[in-house]
Amino acid sequence: MSAPIDTSDEVLSGEAVAIDVQPVGFLMRALGALIDMAIGFAVFALWLFLRIWLLNAGLLTDATDRIANVLSIVVSFLVIPVAVETATRGRSLGKLAVGGRIVRADGGAIGFRHAFIRGLLGVLEIYMTFGGVAVLTGAVTHRSQRLGDLVAGTYSQRVRTPRLMPHSPVLPPELTGWAQIADVARMPDRLARRISQFLQAAPRLTPGARVRVAHDLLAEATPYVSPLPPTSPERALVAITVLRREREHRALVAGDRRAERLTGRRVGV
Repeated sequence: MSAPIDTSDEVLSGEAVAIDVQPVGFLMRALGALIDMAIGFAVFALWLFLRIWLLNAGLLTDATDRIANVLSIVVSFLVIPVAVETATRGRSLGKLAVGGRIVRADGGAIGFRHAFIRGLLGVLEIYMTFGGVAVLTGAVTHRSQRLGDLVAGTYSQRVRTPRLMPHSPVLPPELTGWAQIADVARMPDRLARRISQFLQAAPRLTPGARVRVAHDLLAEATPYVSPLPPTSPERALVAITVLRREREHRALVAGDRRAERLTGRRVGV
């Protein structure tokens, strides 16, 4: 009996395709948090120097200085982090440095409510305890979520990925004979687009999702293909896509040649 597939990091796309997303690791997330903490304390230090200058200039009294002190804490450690995460949809300098973004549990972009909850609890678990509470919760949660993430329903998703090379399907060698006798009718645009998107995303899907989606897409494409390629569902989809692409290309070339004969001018350049 095969081991169960871990689907805790799957996100379903609009086509119900399971995408294997990766959370930022604990150490990298801690590094990003340290960068954001350093920025917060730097902003607070600037406020401190400004208050000292205003006091020396006689522009602040002891009473107004106490108010300014509270405001500097709120702005440095709550207002600015919340504003930055809301405006950038989950990014900050620390998260940019480690290639992460705060997203909802379903993979969607966060809003003000999520950023505010994270920022409010972050004052407690990051600044007031110097990251102690955040380290404890991040070390024991599956996605390295701190307390603010657990309450807000968010986590840090890895968004810095290697640039993908352009993918062009190639006919599997064992299906050369099949391609010479196969008939692939024109499929609905939506189905053809879903097959193309699946083939591009297949290497990044979990094994279970990859097999399941390939099987379902081949079942939908079966009425338009005769005979079916004698191979696995995913390789069959590759062969169908290649054959369809080649025949549509030949049809376009033939149409251009007919237009050239009719107009006497070269087209398609």
